[in-house]
Amino acid sequence: MKSSLFAAAISALAISASPIHKRQVGGVLICTGANATGECTHNVYELKTCHDLPAPFFQNASTFAPDGEAFDCFPRVGTCDQICTSPTGCTFGAVDFNYEHKYNLSAIGWGNLMGHFDCSLKR
Repeated sequence: MKSSLFAAAISALAISASPIHKRQVGGVLICTGANATGECTHNVYELKTCHDLPAPFFQNASTFAPDGEAFDCFPRVGTCDQICTSPTGCTFGAVDFNYEHKYNLSAIGWGNLMGHFDCSLKR
C-alpha cells in the first residue's frame, strides 16, 4: 500500500512538473458547411496580415470561428490584392469567439462571399 501511494505521489508530481503549452493567438476554424461541417481546416494565422482563402474555402465558407483568445478577425470580399471601393470596407464587421453567427455565415448572407480576412488583437 505504501509503495502504491508513493508511486501515485511521484506520478502526480511528474504531471504537475510538465510544462504548460499556451495556445498561440490567431487560431481560426474555417469550414465549407455551416456548424463546422463539410471540408474544414484549423490554422493559426499571423495577426495584422491579410490572408486569402485557398480552395475550396474561397467564397465558400459558412463556418468562420476564431479561437477564444482576445483577438478578432474581419472577413472580407475578394482577395488581398483587390482594392475595396465599398464604404463599409467590404466586410460585415468583426468576428470573434463570441460572434453569434461564426458557425453559420450563411445566416447573414456571407456563405459565398468571403475571399480573405485579417485578424488583430483586441484593443
